[in-house]
Amino acid sequence: MSTAKVTYLGDLRTECKHLQSGNTFITDAPLDNNGKGEAFSPTDTIATGLANCMLTMMGIKARDLGINLKGTTAQVTKTMAADPRRIAKIEVTMQLPEGIDNKSRTILERTANTCPVHYSLHPDIERVVVFHWNGITS
Repeated sequence: MSTAKVTYLGDLRTECKHLQSGNTFITDAPLDNNGKGEAFSPTDTIATGLANCMLTMMGIKARDLGINLKGTTAQVTKTMAADPRRIAKIEVTMQLPEGIDNKSRTILERTANTCPVHYSLHPDIERVVVFHWNGITS
């Protein structure tokens, strides 16, 4: 069974439909690549997908540990390279809730850094992940 259907709408825009749920989103080419930049670009979805996957996997592990990560955020920065045009670097900075012990932090960080998207990205893509726990950076 297919996962998604992507339709080219013209003007460098696509509509992506998740077939199981029917949810949709659009992508646009970025301003620096002839686009409007009015939505996520395809490479934005990849970079953001890393943070989505990390948070999802951490959420599963946190639930197993009895920890509430609700409200955790991840700031994503994508850096492009040329020749060929590609993602060169993805930076993810997470802000996590207070009151989580060091052992649980270590478990959650390892879980995040071994998510499926992390393993699916090309090894040439530099990844910088920063966790902010109670104002402490690790």
